[in-house]
Parts: sequence; C-alpha cells; structure tokens
Amino acid sequence: MSETMADFEKELEASLRPINEGDIVEGIVTMVDEDAAYVDFNYHVQGVVKRADFSDDPSFSMHNIKAGDPITAEVIATDDGKGNIALSVKNAVRSLAWDTCRKYLEEGTPVTVKIGGIVNKGVVAYLEGLRAFIPVSQLSLSYVEDTNEFLGKTVEAKVITVDERKNRLVLSVRELLQEKKKEEKERRINAITKGTVLEGKVEKLMPYGAFIDLGDGLSGLVHISQISRKRIASPGEVLKVGQDVKVKVTKVEDGKIGLSMKSLEDSDPVADIGEAKTSYKDEGEATTGLASLLAGIKLD
Repeated sequence: MSETMADFEKELEASLRPINEGDIVEGIVTMVDEDAAYVDFNYHVQGVVKRADFSDDPSFSMHNIKAGDPITAEVIATDDGKGNIALSVKNAVRSLAWDTCRKYLEEGTPVTVKIGGIVNKGVVAYLEGLRAFIPVSQLSLSYVEDTNEFLGKTVEAKVITVDERKNRLVLSVRELLQEKKKEEKERRINAITKGTVLEGKVEKLMPYGAFIDLGDGLSGLVHISQISRKRIASPGEVLKVGQDVKVKVTKVEDGKIGLSMKSLEDSDPVADIGEAKTSYKDEGEATTGLASLLAGIKLD
C-alpha cells in the first residue's frame, strides 16, 4: 500500500509541475483526428499537436499518427484557448537538432553532409535537418574558383559556428582537412626512428642552423653545432640552399626532427649523394630517401 501511495504522490507531483513555453516534453498519443493529435504527457491537462505543428512537409498526413505512438514535442503555449497545452513536434525536432549541432561543435565531431545548393560566397548543406552554410574559403585546402563543382557532392566537415538565435550554422571542410593533414604528418614523423640516415636538400639557412627538406612534406633542423666537426660562424660557410646532403636523425620530439651532419662526417664534410640513392658507411649505417623509408610502413 505504501508503494502504491508513493507512486500516486509521485505522479501527482509530476502532473502539477510547472510547464513553460519552450519546454521539451515526452508523451503518448491518446487520440487522433483529421486536425490534431492529443497527447498524455503525465500532466494534469492534455497536450494537443495540430497538424501544422507536426511537420512542414506538404506530404505529411495525420494518418501516419496513431494512438499509442510516443511523441517528443515542444510547448508552444500553456493554454490553447481550450484549456490544453499546445505542442509542436517540428519545433522539438528543430530544438534537439540545434542541441546536437552544439554537441558536434563542442566535441569537434566530424560530420558528413551533401552539398545541396550554391549561394553567394559559398554553398548550402543540411545537417540534422538544419540549413548549414559552408563559405567558399572553407571548402578546400586550395583556392576554389567554381563552387558549382561541389554541387551534389558528399563531404566531411566540422561545425565551426552554432547560433540558434540568429539561425546560423556554419561548417568547414578545410578545418577538418587541415586536422587530417596534421595527423598524417605526425604519423610520418613518428615513423622515423632515431639513428636513421636520410637524404635531403637544404631548403633554408638560418643563423642557428639549416632546415633540410626530407621529402613527403617533412623537414628537419640541423643545428649549427651539428653541421661540421670544424667550428663555423654560420651555416652558409658550409652549405647553400638547394644542396643535396645526407643527415642522421638525432631526435624526434613534439613533431620536430633533429638532424646531424657532423655525426656522418668523414674526410668530406658534405657528402655528394647525387649519384647514389643508397650507400653504406664503414660503421654499417644505411643512407636512404624518406619515401623509401616510409614505403613499407602502413600509416592508416
């Protein structure tokens, strides 16, 4: 008996809870006619969803709604003039869609959308039923001259702006591509091990050292102290931009590659490797290009 009374008190308390416009409620359809569905959502008065508040789809029919169907709806009026709570299913769907998009933004979740229209300075897609804008500058890593090329295409993107009040939802394909490119670069860097000898080309000289292009979009730094066994005042005394060199990996840390030429130096401070793609030193070290090194490594 105590459990029954407790359950009754709980239901009574729920039925008397405050209901405000904008609240999302869940209930069960109790009756349907041509114009509306009547909903029990555990409140002391029933809820009513008019046909126009179910969907904007012109093909929608009340025949699709049956007694016993669960419904999630938004309160649009606490009194419809007849003592009922006016509810809207389409508003709830839209409100929950905005909540979902905010979650995508907060968690950085990649989303897949289909480009459905071309507008000024960008394209339009739909995410969770909401109209989303992708600026032309956010469509690709490279310059996009003709946005019509994207019409009908399915793309992966990230949500970068969610403003329900202004009805503004903005996506970026570029940002996701940049993240993937960065992750791929990090995987390639992490695939290189300390002690590996690589071929490269001097791409930039700085007072503190030389940056070496290792291929595959990677580069490393040879500090001035690691360029030659001889004491030099500047990298330009030994190296020039565009020069082929071979280097030894001394450190791979925080996405950076530390290199040394000094540790490979014998009689010639800078070995000419233009003719041979792979060579061996007396101590048994192999010299190879980065592409060859990474060829057998699965980076997916």
